Amino acid sequence: MTSSSTSSTLSTPTDMIPAGAPAWNRQRHSQMPSHRYRDVYSRVSVPLTTRDWPANRLTHAPLWVPVDLRDGNQALAEPMDPARKRRFFELMVAMGYKEIEVGYPSASQTDYDFVRLIAETDIAPDDVAIVVFTPARRELIERTVASIGGIHNQVVIHMYTATAPTWRDVVLGQDRDGLRELITAGARDVLEFAGHLPNVRFEFSPEVFNLTEPEYALDICDAMTELWEATPERPVILNLPATVEIATPNVYADQIEYMHKNLARRDAVILSVHPHNDRGTGIACAELAVLAGAQRVEGCLFGNGERTGNVDLATLALNLHAQGIDPMIDFSDIDEIRRTVEHCNRIEIHPRHPYVGDLVHTAFSGTHQDAISKGFAEHRFRATAEGRPERDLEWRVPYLPIDPADVGRSYDAVIRVNSQSGKGGIAYLLETGYGIELPRRLQIDFARHVQQHTDETGSEVTADNLWDIFHSTYLAIPADAPVELVGVVTDDRSTTITIRASGGETTTSHDGVGPVEALTAALADIGFAVEILGLHQTSTGAGNESTAMTLVEYRNGQQAGWAAGTDRSVLTASLTAVVNAATAGVGALGSRRRAGHRIR
Repeated sequence: MTSSSTSSTLSTPTDMIPAGAPAWNRQRHSQMPSHRYRDVYSRVSVPLTTRDWPANRLTHAPLWVPVDLRDGNQALAEPMDPARKRRFFELMVAMGYKEIEVGYPSASQTDYDFVRLIAETDIAPDDVAIVVFTPARRELIERTVASIGGIHNQVVIHMYTATAPTWRDVVLGQDRDGLRELITAGARDVLEFAGHLPNVRFEFSPEVFNLTEPEYALDICDAMTELWEATPERPVILNLPATVEIATPNVYADQIEYMHKNLARRDAVILSVHPHNDRGTGIACAELAVLAGAQRVEGCLFGNGERTGNVDLATLALNLHAQGIDPMIDFSDIDEIRRTVEHCNRIEIHPRHPYVGDLVHTAFSGTHQDAISKGFAEHRFRATAEGRPERDLEWRVPYLPIDPADVGRSYDAVIRVNSQSGKGGIAYLLETGYGIELPRRLQIDFARHVQQHTDETGSEVTADNLWDIFHSTYLAIPADAPVELVGVVTDDRSTTITIRASGGETTTSHDGVGPVEALTAALADIGFAVEILGLHQTSTGAGNESTAMTLVEYRNGQQAGWAAGTDRSVLTASLTAVVNAATAGVGALGSRRRAGHRIR
């Protein structure tokens, strides 16, 4: 690619609408005062004429640094108390994070005390690096260094200063030269207080990097690596934040690639990014930044942070997992992770949040449910055919980018039924909840009854609700049923059927046919003729507790439909289903009954 990031603009949708398009299909100007804002291209021009990141591919996980205990914590209405901070820290250690920003010890006594807790206890394993955060002010740097005294783990002192023009002018009251001196003075203070500590490394963030002139950010960062004497053996972390997200992700990628290609001492620098989510594209910014040369990503679990939050480290990691790349972090019990994060932050996670939300693996739509159900069936078939565990097979179930089991989820909530659902989802819930396999034609019939129920109630239906509807539709025998099967006796030559109808019993004997054919003949003789079009065997429950179920498709005069019967005996279940079929719609058939007729 050779085009500049500012060399072209997209046509507006209005430009692309044919002149003869209907009036209702043409956009109008809104009343929004959009003229008050400047586009990013007029504020940041990246001197990058060729870029490599569009052709690069993600192949491995970056270094992860959760900042929940500092950046995330300072964004909470109720900051974490010591117990919550410790619980969150222990969660991140258990998940496998090897570098954790634990606080801003010069900003609050709670943060200072938590760093001292790490120093005085063994809650931090030896292989976990501890990051502490400080502004470039001498007295605050001194207090920060005091907080880490006695920590034997590797420690990263993370110093920051805002560098963007608006921050220089409005907040700091410094021109470019003045701010450069302020930052380098802070760097010298860090060296004075901590340069002799062998377990301490340094990190610098030009806050609001993404709104800072690229050549100025480069100059400041090179000055820091020179002052801190960066070497490959003791690299400096340069963290380039999108502190307030203001551009499309490709612009951030260009900014990162510019730094990646032009930094001095590049082999002595760990290039880090810290995207926020003001435009809702923090995830894309982080992924493109890694393509552009970033080696390290700072963020929060599930995206907590000021305004719309920091980049979500969980989503980033599981995006890699979904592409076949080991994220190097354990999300195998994502619900426990969520419960801990919600407890510590006192913020509930949205049910549609990627990977962790209650509904992210759930399908209500009928077409989605049908595809998922078929995908599960195909997955099980391949496992059986190949003689391999299902967990070892390539995952290719429609609408589910990852196997819910990978993050500790069951399949119970994958398909849920409401008025938008179809036969596939309904059948799936009955099968997973009760073990009942419905033939396709019965799925269609049953779906009509479920649709009627959901339309009337407007509510979701569970597997238990579906069983109740199924039972009342196909299995329930009214107390005043006109026909009762009294007994059946079979031998090698004949089948004898005894039926009670309207108080009288009829017994018939039938040679050369099976019990089902014998029963249909006996029913026809007393005015309950029924034609069995198909018979399907299934069961409810599993193992020794299972009950046989027979599903029959029938034609009864002008009426066609389905009926069912259950019993521990397969034969009794089949005969019960036939009787239920014969007496379905009995009100219309009552005139055909011949009660009390007995044939010997």
